[in-house]
Amino acid sequence: MPRKPKYIVNLTDDERVRLEDLTRKGTCAARKLKRAQILLKAADRWKDDEVGEALDVSTAMVYDIRKRCVEEGPEAALNDRPRPGQRRKRDDRQAAHLIAVACSDPPEGHDHWTLRLRAGQGVELGFAPSCRHETVRQLLKKTP
Repeated sequence: MPRKPKYIVNLTDDERVRLEDLTRKGTCAARKLKRAQILLKAADRWKDDEVGEALDVSTAMVYDIRKRCVEEGPEAALNDRPRPGQRRKRDDRQAAHLIAVACSDPPEGHDHWTLRLRAGQGVELGFAPSCRHETVRQLLKKTP
């Protein structure tokens, strides 16, 4: 079985001070804090299994953080990579139209707008090819 390549973490004085500040203050996200601790121990030449045991993380995580630090720098190792996620289904223009529908008078026979009525009205007026009530709810929740 081939051995994994060894990634040696070398931190500049400024990088070390920044990581130590992150761990002392503890005002950042837990993931970032844990990664900073991993990098500091890796820079002190701890082995992956020792770091994993001390910080209660897997050795694979230690290896990945160490590798990312060496290849891309400590800032890249601290932060998550962007995740692709799903594309937005409504553009800003369509969202504005759906909000405008919500601000208008309700259709005849109704006292007030419901989410399903708003979604249906948006489709009828051609603002979007399809629209669910949950989409309208999330959109209105984001709107101040």
